[in-house]
Amino acid sequence: MLAGCAPAGFPREASFAELPGWGADRHAEAIPALRRSCAAIARMPAERSLGGDGATARTADSLKPACTALQNLPPGDAAARAFLEAHFRPVALGEGTLTGYFEPELRGSPTRRPRYATPLLARPPELVEADLGTHIPDLRGRRIAGVVRDGRLLPFHDRAAIEGGALAGRGLELAWVDDPADAFFLQIQGSGRVRFADGRVLRLGYAGWNGFPYVAVGRFLVEQGALTRETVSMQSIRGWMREAGPEAAAALMARNPSYVFFRALDLPPDQGPVGTLGVPLTPMRSVAVDRTKVPLGLPLWIAGRDPVTDTPLRRLTVAQDTGGAIRGLARADLFTGWGEEAAERAGRMRDPAAMWVLLPR
Repeated sequence: MLAGCAPAGFPREASFAELPGWGADRHAEAIPALRRSCAAIARMPAERSLGGDGATARTADSLKPACTALQNLPPGDAAARAFLEAHFRPVALGEGTLTGYFEPELRGSPTRRPRYATPLLARPPELVEADLGTHIPDLRGRRIAGVVRDGRLLPFHDRAAIEGGALAGRGLELAWVDDPADAFFLQIQGSGRVRFADGRVLRLGYAGWNGFPYVAVGRFLVEQGALTRETVSMQSIRGWMREAGPEAAAALMARNPSYVFFRALDLPPDQGPVGTLGVPLTPMRSVAVDRTKVPLGLPLWIAGRDPVTDTPLRRLTVAQDTGGAIRGLARADLFTGWGEEAAERAGRMRDPAAMWVLLPR
């Protein structure tokens, strides 16, 4: 995945008339996601930062008037649109990159078996994370992770070490799956479902990472000439892995030293995974953003392309998640849902898109 960088002159004040397709969206479909944001933010201290930087920075109390008005919002798209225009103002973020992510479902077993030999791990108790912004304000929202030894924060194991058995035998295995590539892409998605042979489904959510930066293996394949910028996607990377064989696939995955740990979630099957904001994600209405640039919880208008239908994708979304590969002002990752269609859309979505954050008035 490629990071998005906004051109010079952004963010800047805008008007709703500038938003492509603003009048045609079904605004009411995004209101449940916004209500979930309000519920999460209501539990925060008033001065808690939602994220953002400079002109886009906001705290929890800034959203309170809009959330209060939202409680009495009548149904319908017209009412939803009028509410948004009355309580928010659009700020243009420029044109960047829109990608997609989904909640995959893997085949697995609660215990190791010959077919199921790749573990999905819980977060080790000695792994600690720290927000660099605690000491350096300019680095607010940037996190590091490692292990403390002799009073010093040292690097944790990288992917190669972990997959080589550095954490084996400690009871951290939440489940075992039958495909290392599935486990790899599950870590990129950050959440998923594991279906056992007896029909039970284990829901997994993000619990932390080993502190190493995310490295896009697709970019490496493009640099090597194995794929092109136009064809690189989750599907094409998987195809390359199948053709190259297990050893080459393992070597490719090892190029990404970042490793994600999970936790078991108690969620109903018809509900999306929980994002960084602490609320279930809504298919095609929740997005992951760089919270150092865009506040969590706020509406975000995106104008891009749907890779499945090859039609304009112009819709209201809500910033409710973050991701290791999501860096930059005009950069968003759209949660497409779960199932085959969601996987297809997310895997092929990597296009230029214009974005506007709706800041509370």
